[in-house]
Amino acid sequence: MDGYGERLRKLRGNKSRGEVAAACGISISALTMYELGERRPRDEIKERLAAYYKKSLSWIFFASNVT
Repeated sequence: MDGYGERLRKLRGNKSRGEVAAACGISISALTMYELGERRPRDEIKERLAAYYKKSLSWIFFASNVT
């Protein structure tokens, strides 16, 4: 089963972590920890990531699998 970290990595695709982090106003290390599932972002950051990727919060952070 894929978690939110895997979904974030897949959504990032060929973009660099630096590009996504800058667009969302977070550090590269924070984004890395989110993608590895080592840290869960605050609600405000979840909203920024969802808006950046144009996906719902529930799909990124609460779905049970990736479709």
